[in-house]
Amino acid sequence: MTNALKDKIIEVCDKKIATKGNNVGISFYAFFKNKNDNPELLMEAATWWIKTHQLDHFEKAVKIKALVMSL
Repeated sequence: MTNALKDKIIEVCDKKIATKGNNVGISFYAFFKNKNDNPELLMEAATWWIKTHQLDHFEKAVKIKALVMSL
């Protein structure tokens, strides 16, 4: 995982947790705008989320942040 994606995931998770609490769920789409302006990064996130970790569509932000920080 690139540092840019890792930093973005942690930033988004922190914001979601701060505003909605520890139970907030997210999908890998939460790390991107509503348009496909960076397909390589989107595929990197999707591969990490779906293929590498076999995560559900929505997961707890605290879980995702912990996974990313352990890299």
